[in-house]
Amino acid sequence: MRFFNQRRRFRDLSEQEVLALAISSEEDDARIYRSYAEMLRADYPDSAKVFDGMAAEEDAHRKALIAAHRVRFGDVIPLIRREHVAGFYARRPVWLTANLSLERIRAEAENMEHDAERFYRDAARHSTDASTRRLLGDLAAAEARHGKSSLELERTHLDDDTREDEDRMAHRKFVLTWVQPGLAGLMDGSVSTLAPIFATAFATQDPWTTFLVGLAASVGAGISMGFTEAASDDGELSGRGSPLKRGIASGVMTTVGGLGHALPYLIPHFWTATTIAWIIVFFELWAIAWIQNRFMETPFWRASMQVVLGGALVLAAGVLIGSG
Repeated sequence: MRFFNQRRRFRDLSEQEVLALAISSEEDDARIYRSYAEMLRADYPDSAKVFDGMAAEEDAHRKALIAAHRVRFGDVIPLIRREHVAGFYARRPVWLTANLSLERIRAEAENMEHDAERFYRDAARHSTDASTRRLLGDLAAAEARHGKSSLELERTHLDDDTREDEDRMAHRKFVLTWVQPGLAGLMDGSVSTLAPIFATAFATQDPWTTFLVGLAASVGAGISMGFTEAASDDGELSGRGSPLKRGIASGVMTTVGGLGHALPYLIPHFWTATTIAWIIVFFELWAIAWIQNRFMETPFWRASMQVVLGGALVLAAGVLIGSG
């Protein structure tokens, strides 16, 4: 079994290796916290200060652990890291957190502390060696204190007003980067494809041909909307965020909006497919009105008039053109 799995089991580590593992783990966590701070510094400077402080705490732990290693085992620290130990808690790569919201990053940091504390406590409980058990217990206590220290840092740098301002800014950025372009795409895909799809449906009464036209219209509109959104604004001055993210949101939601009432035409019976498509259109238009009201703060009656009435007119135009 060891031939296929080269990772060491935790219970097979010596006390020196456990101490070396703790040192490398504290070093990695400090780097992660500094990366969080750099990601947040431009938009959320106060939260960045919190992560700077947490990184400094990790540095202090690392220095204390190195001092303990020097006293017990000398200056040469064995090279052992998390990925070398089977079952040891893993950390999410920093590049996977680049697109996380502020609240998710805060939660990620909290989980990091809880993971470390829980691991050390569980390991101490299952250890049969007294000195190793004491060492693991000390590490667990250090992680618990670090969690309390992070709360104190938040109280220092993030009062209620500051936190509320940062949360409001994070919500605004989410709306501008994802919701607004996604909503524009959903509206375009749902409404603009109604006329060609239903005109084709009533002109040919052929579900497969209607589906192909709907698929082409949806995918084409998605590609067009995605590139248009990404190219229209680089986000530097407007603060609307990454053009790539906005382009993806707009393009994907445009395609989804069109496919919603195109997919029923995979059903070979024309009137069954058309009835289901009408029902889907009804829910699509009301869903768009709800999203406008929920995220864009558009009065529901106004959103209903703009989307539902407009969509109904486009649908009617497609039916009339196809029937003629």
